[in-house]
Amino acid sequence: MLATGGGDLPARAAKQASGTIPIVFVTSDPVATHLVESLNRPGANLTGVSLFTIELGPKRFGLLRELVPRAGVVAVLVDASNSGGIGDNGASQVEEAARAVGQKIQVVKAGNAQEIDEAFNTIAQMSADGLVVVSSPFFTNSRHQIVALANHNHIPAVYPLREYVLAGGLMSYGTSIIDAYRQSGVYTGRILKGVKPNDLPVLQPTKFELLINLKTAKSFGVEVPPMLLARADEVIE
Repeated sequence: MLATGGGDLPARAAKQASGTIPIVFVTSDPVATHLVESLNRPGANLTGVSLFTIELGPKRFGLLRELVPRAGVVAVLVDASNSGGIGDNGASQVEEAARAVGQKIQVVKAGNAQEIDEAFNTIAQMSADGLVVVSSPFFTNSRHQIVALANHNHIPAVYPLREYVLAGGLMSYGTSIIDAYRQSGVYTGRILKGVKPNDLPVLQPTKFELLINLKTAKSFGVEVPPMLLARADEVIE
């Protein structure tokens, strides 16, 4: 059997390689990317864990608005190399949420390290008052570069995973990667004992965590609203 991680691309490659070997994945939206037929009945030889990260973009946007309610322009950083097919790499969900409240946003794309640098030059030139980083495996691997650039430019940013905040980022809202891989390990064990992948519904997260880095906020001169701070699952001081 195969266990995949790092988004939908490895899972899709594994699916194309074999229609019989059991595959356990950890990815964002396996239905939208056509990995499985449905969450309850995955079909064929695949099952796993949905991180539900892309879909949380509007929620992160709302949290950023609470942090910087007077933002003129909010930038949205998306992975240009992520061809998952989920609403233009996750940008459309944030754009829709922004239109609903009349917020001006600007989508900026990056697909490699150099383009990340260029993206932040663009974000700085537009004098963005905030930044939403859309989830992608590439961005997760590049989180130290992204966080360093956001902090250097004093741009309040909300990230998709706690790992960004642990790297010095300001705020994150999302699911736990560690818990997702633990769940995939449980499924792997059950399949090795003879359970068919199609009999194992795709697991969805039940807990979402909000992390806030007060040290970073203070370095920006950003005051975190008490109501937002009270909702945080973890505060780094």
